[in-house]
Amino acid sequence: MNIQEVLARHKKWLENDEGGQRADLLDADLRSADLRDADLRGANLDFSCWPLWCGSKGVIVDLKVAYQLLAHVACLQCDDPEFVEIKKAIMPWAVKSHIAKNLGLTTTTEEEGRG
Repeated sequence: MNIQEVLARHKKWLENDEGGQRADLLDADLRSADLRDADLRGANLDFSCWPLWCGSKGVIVDLKVAYQLLAHVACLQCDDPEFVEIKKAIMPWAVKSHIAKNLGLTTTTEEEGRG
């Protein structure tokens, strides 16, 4: 099943329509997927590859995915002072991700970011 079919079934699932099925994008390679305006609330995006081009513009996600993306940003290494401030600002939300521990983010990491 291609990504467009998965997303179409997921949309039906969100709308409680017949033939709907929750999307499971585990291990999906989304680098070439056009996800513009896709509704991915409830989708499992663990181990998928999020597109970093305009193909993800307007994607609708739930809080779990938002926290997950913030956690990955919080793991980036960049010593630019502006990014250090960004990292401090997002850390309280990044540590709420279900993958925070796996990424080495903890409330201790959050507190260190403030100091």
